[in-house]
Amino acid sequence: MRIGAINRKTKETDIQLRLCLEGTGKADVDTGVGFLDHMLTLFASHGRFDLSLACKGDLQVDCHHTVEDIGICLGKAFSEALGDMRGIYRYGDIVLPMDEALILCAADFSGRPYLGYTAELYAEKVGTFDTELVEEFLLAFVRNAGLTLHVRQLAGTNTHHIIEGIFKALGRTMRRCVAIDPQMAGEVPSTKGVL
Repeated sequence: MRIGAINRKTKETDIQLRLCLEGTGKADVDTGVGFLDHMLTLFASHGRFDLSLACKGDLQVDCHHTVEDIGICLGKAFSEALGDMRGIYRYGDIVLPMDEALILCAADFSGRPYLGYTAELYAEKVGTFDTELVEEFLLAFVRNAGLTLHVRQLAGTNTHHIIEGIFKALGRTMRRCVAIDPQMAGEVPSTKGVL
């Protein structure tokens, strides 16, 4: 079983996160931000990851530290669970529809963090969640996972649908990236021999 367990405590957040890549999509998520809980539950379900996450953050300020720090922890958990990346497919992509929204997501566990992100979010908030924090979450995630990630909104007008499409697409893309490729026979998926 490939598992990443991260405990991170700062003056702004206190986070306990456990990720199992060979899961069933079970999520037990409590971030204090309802919409974020919903998105991370969708991420785990569509990725077929088991995710346990508890976060106490300085929500009296706003959601920023909570969202960013959870991105950090989730990225670190993927890195820990994957180790030297032996045997994984490494790459994954999907074009995912969510009602009128259409999201392209493509990723590479390259060891070179990069985020290409294009989305036009029409509402500033969904519930108490500041929609500009989607990009902050993704940035923190890719930097700590060692991931190249491209997310493009190809269509969509409803902000909830667009963000939901992004998290579902991310989950399914990560599922493809981290799946074991039987043809790799435990090799690192790089001509360099390391990632």
